[in-house]
Amino acid sequence: MARYSFRLPDIGEGIAEAEIVAWHVKVGDRIEEDAQLADMMTDKATVEMESPVSGIVVELAGEVGDMVAIGSTLAVIETESDGDVEASPADTPVERQIEAETPGGEEVVVPLPLSGGARGGPVEPTPVAVETSPRPTPPASGRGEEAKVLASPAVRARAKDLGIDLGQVHAEGDRVRHADLDAYLRYSVGQGYHAPGASRARADEPVKVIGMRRKIAENMAASKRAIPHFTYVEEMDVTALEEMRADLNAHRGQRPKLTMLPFLIVAICRTIPQFPMINARYDDEGGVVTRHGAVHLGMATQTDAGLMVPVIRDAQDMNVWQLASEITRLADAARTGKAKVEELTGGTLTVTSLGPLGGIATTPVINRPEVAIIGPNKIVERPVFDGDDIRRAKLMNLSISCDHRVVDGWDAASYVQALKKLIETPILLFAD
Repeated sequence: MARYSFRLPDIGEGIAEAEIVAWHVKVGDRIEEDAQLADMMTDKATVEMESPVSGIVVELAGEVGDMVAIGSTLAVIETESDGDVEASPADTPVERQIEAETPGGEEVVVPLPLSGGARGGPVEPTPVAVETSPRPTPPASGRGEEAKVLASPAVRARAKDLGIDLGQVHAEGDRVRHADLDAYLRYSVGQGYHAPGASRARADEPVKVIGMRRKIAENMAASKRAIPHFTYVEEMDVTALEEMRADLNAHRGQRPKLTMLPFLIVAICRTIPQFPMINARYDDEGGVVTRHGAVHLGMATQTDAGLMVPVIRDAQDMNVWQLASEITRLADAARTGKAKVEELTGGTLTVTSLGPLGGIATTPVINRPEVAIIGPNKIVERPVFDGDDIRRAKLMNLSISCDHRVVDGWDAASYVQALKKLIETPILLFAD
C-alpha cells in the first residue's frame, strides 16, 4: 500500500490560494480515478478538483470555508501501489470553471452545490442550549372536563386554535363566551403562556460565510469603501403607464407578459445619450472614466446561490417585447446556473428591483466598477390633487445611487427628471 499526496495545482495566473467550497468525499471513503474530490473557489472561478488515482481517502486538508495555498497538500489517498507518491501541481488537470458576476466584481463565482464537510462528514452547526422556563398552569375554574362546558361552536373553535382547555376558563355566566377567553388570555400571558405557534427562543446557529456569500460580502464591502455613494429618490405617477401596460398585455398573443421593467429600461436607454456620465465605468487604479455608447444593462437577480447580475447586451436596440423575453431568459439562466460568462460580465449600468416586495424607497449599492444603479420601488395607489379635483393615482418612487466621484447631484436629479417625463407620459417612449 502507498500514500498519494494530491497537491493543489496552480488553477489561475497569479492565484496564491483557493477556498474549499465543497468536499465530495470524506475520510475513509473510496474514490475512483477522475472522480470529483473537491470544489475550490478562487477570485476568478470555482474549479472542480478530480482525483488522479483510485484509493481510500485518509486525510483532507481542511473544512469547507478553509483556504488552501497553491502547492499544498489537498488530500492524501491510500493506493494499492508501492511507495509514497507526491503529486506535482502540474500533474493534475483543471477540469471545469464556472464564472459569474456578483455586485461589485467583474469576474466572480457561481459556487457549485455544497456536498459536505471534511474529516469525517458534513460540517454541522453546533447548537447552543437555551434554558426555558416550564409553562405555568393557569388557575383551574373547577368545572371539570371541557366536554361538559357550555360554549358556542365559534368559542370552541377559537379555544381549540389557541390550545386552551375550556374547562380551565372561568365563565361569568352559564357558558364560556369570547370575553371569558379574552380574560383568560390576558391572565395567562402575564403568567408566561405561549399560544401554539408563538415565537420561542431557538438554538443559535453559526453559519460559515463561504463561496458566493463570501464573495458578495467582499464585493459589497469593497464597493462601499471605495465609492462615495449618494442616493436620490423621486416620486412618479405611473397611472397612464400602467393603463398602457394592461392594454398591451391584453393583446400580447404569444408574446411574454409585460412588467414595469421593460418600460423602465426603454426610458433609461432613451435618456442616456443626454446623460452619458450615468452609463459609465470608473477605473480606480487608472483614474479613467469610460462613458459607454451602448447600454449593457445589468439586472440584479436573486438566486439560491446569492445575488447575480446577468447583463442585457445592447438594451438600447430592443423594444419592450424583446426586453421582456430577454429578462425572462437571463433570469432563468442565472437561477438554474446555465448563464454563460459573457452573459454575466461587462455591464455598464444596473437596475435592481424587488418587484411587489419593493419598499417605499431603497438605497441600492453600486455594482462596481459601474457608477450608477437604478431601483424602482413598489407601486401604490393614493389620492392626488389634479387642479381642483382629486383622483386616484398609481405612484412609484424611483431611487438612483451614484458614484459622487463621477456623477454630481444635479446630474443625477436631472437624469431622473428626464426619466420621469417619459414614465409619466408613456407615449413618448415610442415616439421618434
